[in-house]
Amino acid sequence: MKYLAVCLVLATAPLAAAQDIITASQYFDLVAERYSQVEDYQAKIAITAGKDVMVGTIAFKSPSNLRVDFSDPADQVIAFDGQTLTVDIPGYKAILSQSAAGKAGAGSAGLASREGLKMMKRSYGVAFEKDPTPVPLEDAAGEKAVVLVLTRSTVAEGFKTIKLYVNPESKLIRRMEGWTLSGDKLRFDFRDIATNTGIPASRFLYESPASANVYNNFLFKTEE
Repeated sequence: MKYLAVCLVLATAPLAAAQDIITASQYFDLVAERYSQVEDYQAKIAITAGKDVMVGTIAFKSPSNLRVDFSDPADQVIAFDGQTLTVDIPGYKAILSQSAAGKAGAGSAGLASREGLKMMKRSYGVAFEKDPTPVPLEDAAGEKAVVLVLTRSTVAEGFKTIKLYVNPESKLIRRMEGWTLSGDKLRFDFRDIATNTGIPASRFLYESPASANVYNNFLFKTEE
């Protein structure tokens, strides 16, 4: 009888191991579920494009409010209150303003949000870079991340490929890399992420300095 018990254990061991295997799509759904619980977040952000690096603080409030206050370039601000995108470039005394009216998707303020992840799920195929095992995060001593690779399935998306580096404990996105159609790479690093701190909607309203020149609808003309 004891030999029969041993045989049963050996026979069911592969099945138990198989049940623990998670697919990339399932892991992505875990990340999306985590972000579905995030009403707002604040973090330190670094945006790298080639040799240029911008550093600041990002604040986000669901569904689409976003604000980035940069320390480098000093005093530069990007703000989106759900209706209007404002970019303050103090070095040129210029305010770039864009109304989101009449543009589907203009309210999607960031990919690292529940709305952004929904968009990714619809428009990208998901795979692990290698497997679900966390790997050391480059340029971040002691940190590890699970790496997901997203490949676009529609030609309408601006990024051809996106890599998400996910903290295995918090399931929050620690780093995001995107490659444009022309092959340019953008990297977004999020540090010291704090979620659900009760950021007020007034945080995302931006009052332009009176001395600045305002350029309206710099991205596209709004529909009448």
